Amino acid sequence: MKKIRVCVVGYGNVGREAVEALGQTPDMELAGVIRRATGEGPTGIPVATGVESFGPVDAALLTIPSRIVPEAAPLYLRKGINTIDGYDLQGEAMVELRQNLDRLAREGSAVAVTGAGWDPGTDSIIRMLFSAIAPVGITCTDFGPGISMGHSTMARAIPGVRDAVAVTLPLGCGEHRRDIYVTLEQGAIFSEIAAKIKADPLFKSSRTEVIRVDQLTPCKNRSHAVRITRTGSSGSAHNQLLELKMRITNPAAAAQIMISAARATMRLQPGSYLLGEIPPIDLLPGSREAIIRKMV
Repeated sequence: MKKIRVCVVGYGNVGREAVEALGQTPDMELAGVIRRATGEGPTGIPVATGVESFGPVDAALLTIPSRIVPEAAPLYLRKGINTIDGYDLQGEAMVELRQNLDRLAREGSAVAVTGAGWDPGTDSIIRMLFSAIAPVGITCTDFGPGISMGHSTMARAIPGVRDAVAVTLPLGCGEHRRDIYVTLEQGAIFSEIAAKIKADPLFKSSRTEVIRVDQLTPCKNRSHAVRITRTGSSGSAHNQLLELKMRITNPAAAAQIMISAARATMRLQPGSYLLGEIPPIDLLPGSREAIIRKMV
């Protein structure tokens, strides 16, 4: 069987994990890694600034900050290359991106999967399933304690921030606190940086504390957790309680989900999809018949 040729765009925490995971994925092969500069990269793997250097490529894993995705994805879709991203800005921003990528994907006869992370992403699927089981009810999603990669990346983008780590702490039933630990560039004014971080839309929905530290080593930890609960009714049966608990190493889980979504892009019609729109069976390797015999 012809292997799916995948390139990894970006070589940060998720990009590194994606390279490692692709090496253990029998139905795929790593075409190369795309970086803005070709200096540092994985040993023995092609590194380039453009996808043309790798020959035919079926799919591109966009392991880049969320806010770069809207401008990066079209570069590949226009070439007929499927894209998979971990865009994590929820609400209207996600809906708008999906709509824009859908048009570009259809024009390029390609597939775009956006929001292919664990939340939004796999957690979204769980929330959908819980709602199907108990149509009337309340769902709560509690994250942490753990490091949020998206929030950390946003804080690092503030001018004057040398490095940052965003820690998510659950307060209960979907409410969270964000503790943002920052180290500053020389001459940076802490009060101004703290105000800019708190004003960002990514942090407005949560109580946010910005904490200045001399070093971030004690704060860095790639583990994260989520607890999804739904209390509701199924027909005449009330007080149905559904619960999922999960603890993960954040970058590794995100990379693996994106790889599974890349597999699904080869089975979908051109267009843009959220992870929850894809049949779960299409995320898995092997024939549908074999998967059904094993899983059902």
